[in-house]
Amino acid sequence: MENLERKWWKEAVVYQIYPRSFMDSDGDGIGDLNGILSKLDYLKELGVDVVWLSPVYQSPNDDNGYDISDYQAIMQEFGTMEDFDRMLKGMHERGIRLVMDLVVNHTSDEHPWFIESRSSKDNPYRDYYFWREGKNGKEPNNWGSCFSGSAWEYDKTTDMYYLHLFSKKQPDLNWDNPAVRRDIFSMMNWWCEKGIDGFRMDVISMISKEPGLPDGKLYPGASYAFSGCVNGPHVHEYLQEMNREVLSRYDLMTVGECSGVTIEEAKKYARADGKELNMVFQFEHMGLDDGKYGKWTDRRTDLQSFRQVMSKWQTELEGLAWNSLFLGNHDQPRSVSRFGNDAPAFREACAKMLATCLHMMQGTPYVYQGEELGMTNCPFDSLDEIRDIESINAFHELTSSGAVSPEDMMRFIGLRGRDNARTPMQWDDSKNAGFTSGTPWIKVNPNYKEINAAAERKDPDSVFCYYQKLIALRKREAVMVYGSYELQEPDSESLYVYTRTLEPDRLLVICSFSETETDYEIPAEFSGAEILIGNGKRTSAAGLIRLQPYEALVLKRKMN
Repeated sequence: MENLERKWWKEAVVYQIYPRSFMDSDGDGIGDLNGILSKLDYLKELGVDVVWLSPVYQSPNDDNGYDISDYQAIMQEFGTMEDFDRMLKGMHERGIRLVMDLVVNHTSDEHPWFIESRSSKDNPYRDYYFWREGKNGKEPNNWGSCFSGSAWEYDKTTDMYYLHLFSKKQPDLNWDNPAVRRDIFSMMNWWCEKGIDGFRMDVISMISKEPGLPDGKLYPGASYAFSGCVNGPHVHEYLQEMNREVLSRYDLMTVGECSGVTIEEAKKYARADGKELNMVFQFEHMGLDDGKYGKWTDRRTDLQSFRQVMSKWQTELEGLAWNSLFLGNHDQPRSVSRFGNDAPAFREACAKMLATCLHMMQGTPYVYQGEELGMTNCPFDSLDEIRDIESINAFHELTSSGAVSPEDMMRFIGLRGRDNARTPMQWDDSKNAGFTSGTPWIKVNPNYKEINAAAERKDPDSVFCYYQKLIALRKREAVMVYGSYELQEPDSESLYVYTRTLEPDRLLVICSFSETETDYEIPAEFSGAEILIGNGKRTSAAGLIRLQPYEALVLKRKMN
């Protein structure tokens, strides 16, 4: 089986740092590179192998750094290129690799390419972006932006519109232009020569647009249509060119953020022959709790759907492509609040159970900063406390139309908004959770006195210490990385149970998603097997056992 081919990036555990909220070294209330440098020993202690760093490039910060004005400079708030070089050296000295965020579907409208492009119709950079005439005094087509409103912005300089699938300050690059691809590959090679270890590629499935940019399907009641710009006609061709020109020349880890990706497409992006990327992020499990207005809802993910989707990706990619395993990131609410139960009585057990369920699957696990502490969603009291452009735009759009009341919309933002993941890292119980000596750029979650790294590192029963054990196990147990997956108990209303098998080892993973006790009959083949890890006090498991609320238990046996 091809997945058995050993690769360092299959065996790694990745830790995502959102630099603005990780650690502030200079008291301006904004996390920075020297702050990250000061916490590298913490990451080493946790045991992670790779850091994925959200964007630190020069940016006007319309979308928190995902709008880049210079790919080869550091955002001044984060420090200098010398600070970056010191941080990279510090990581490498500790055996930690660095994966950079690559944002090349769009640039900032303040990038020199776009400044040139908008200046005149015959500028050499004009074709680096999508410019179109209006239609009947309106936008060139009916596409909507992912951040609300039209995907087109009128520009009076040349009396034309430009395309932006995200903010109007994030014009889309025209990948059909070979010069665009050449300049992007040149920039990527520059970073690789600097010594970085890979790329996480932002919305990479959207870089190839449908020729002619045709109207999309307009759903009843919607003002704009979905652009359909995912898995476009040339996306695999362009990624294979990127692989030839850049990726294959270095020993890199590459992961594509592929919204709208299907199993069939994932097999192409993350093909076992290595012609494109190592793995993709798929988001099917992230949409299970969507409602009438997309993510803006109070619906919960039900276990049956979650189990079915996770199992589908486990079984159908096996031997053909590699999975990325995640429950949270900078664009999602806190995983323990969303998929579990963040009430004080259950939070720790729940955080450990979710970690067990994820890390025992086949694929490369990602830990989002604070997840290893069991950090929770933040109680935001008013729109004034929100910093995220997506949440703010959605609030105005849905409340002004009367679709959602302001009270409900604030509740939805509290449950699903991206700022939940962006509140400062909770280092200790001092002012501002030890994140900054100044005024933090965003509210600190008030529960930092109870949930913080300093307390958890001293407590052997903490969420942090449990993550340490899970990560250490992965380095020791090849079956966790390479074993085949098989779902058990597919109809259970409260348990997620599966096996992993790699001769001579076999694991049984039992995770309770219930806040009440649940009975489970240990299969005869695992009766009395070694307890590899668990979040309860159990010392043995045989016959009918009573699982505690949110209990996780992993049994290991040798095959005969």
